Amino acid sequence: MSDAASDHGFNPRLIAGVVIIGVIAFVALWALIALGPQISSGNDGGGHALSKAAPGYAGIVDLAERAGAEVELRRRVETKGYEEYEPLLVLTPTHRTRAPEIAELLDAGRSGPVLIVLPKWRTMAIPGQTQKPGWVSSGFPTRPPAAMLPPAHFGKVEIKAAPSEAQEVQARLGSRDFAVSLPRNVQTITGDNLETLIAGPGGGAVLAQVGERDLYILADPDLINNFAFASRDKAAGGAMLIDAIAEYADAGGFAFDVTLNGFGGQRSLLRFAFVPPFIGITLCLLAAGLLALWQAWMRFGPALKPGRAIPVSKAALIANSADLIRQARRELDGADAYVKSQRTAIARRLHAPTGLDDAGTDAWIDRHLRGGSDLFSALARRLPLARNTHEFLADAQALHDIRKDLLRDN
Repeated sequence: MSDAASDHGFNPRLIAGVVIIGVIAFVALWALIALGPQISSGNDGGGHALSKAAPGYAGIVDLAERAGAEVELRRRVETKGYEEYEPLLVLTPTHRTRAPEIAELLDAGRSGPVLIVLPKWRTMAIPGQTQKPGWVSSGFPTRPPAAMLPPAHFGKVEIKAAPSEAQEVQARLGSRDFAVSLPRNVQTITGDNLETLIAGPGGGAVLAQVGERDLYILADPDLINNFAFASRDKAAGGAMLIDAIAEYADAGGFAFDVTLNGFGGQRSLLRFAFVPPFIGITLCLLAAGLLALWQAWMRFGPALKPGRAIPVSKAALIANSADLIRQARRELDGADAYVKSQRTAIARRLHAPTGLDDAGTDAWIDRHLRGGSDLFSALARRLPLARNTHEFLADAQALHDIRKDLLRDN
């Protein structure tokens, strides 16, 4: 054991290391909590652009990037538009997405084209059966609620899953003709304000446009998700479909939104503390805390020795005795002793005649007083008769003043 440990009971360097590691871990924990959604890889098996599972869209994102298209992943709501560059904003809501969340993205102050890909699959990852991280073990199709689409933008709509076999249909968008491979039990949408661009079995629309706006709905995600990349033909059809939609909408690229899937930068005070411009304030507070710890750790000079509880001096003895008398409420009992001490001091210093009793000594002292002042004899008789501390202090002060006048001292 080191000398420091034996003197103080602990090793200062060890404690300093523990404190530093604790501070770093605390700050890192809150930073991860605040910025986790923004720095997460997103490969969680969901139906969004960061997922490599079957219901995800990482395949179409990667293919578009390899083809040279402008592709971005949006982790926050963009409120600015660009005159020369308006990408096709692709929204991939989940079954739990609410209509106000979609309306917020549509009303964010931009006029670019938007493609909403409706959800279809509910998936799960069973421990021990998932082949790779981020994949899913099983899933089942579930129609999303029509209420997730805000009526102010889409009107009244209905989503159906028509029982059908897989088939290939011909489609035309603008001046482009291409083939679309519809999956089994294809999901379709109908509505009074929807214009069918690609029809599905049963009269519903697989791809629809909302009125004359640059707002499109892809009812079945299996046309462009990773599940479509199970075969070369389906992958080619999905790539041609989304490229045709972008060309039809006159878009300059693709912007895949992931805020609806929980990977956006939500507004919170905790997140603001770790992003500009408030990161500067956070760093200043952290530096101030470290300086405070350093000041508490370092000593400025030798350690102070504790003083005595009762100082050694006559003044301290007198003060302590007076304090005991005051706490016992016995101040008035000392009147006779105080008068006697003043009488003796004056008689000894002025060389009073010997053989005088108390009354004679008081009369001898009265003869040495100046006219107009209180007589010593009168104060000596009155002080023991004081009824309270106020009277006692007044007469005692008068006796003390007589002593100062006669002896010329303090």
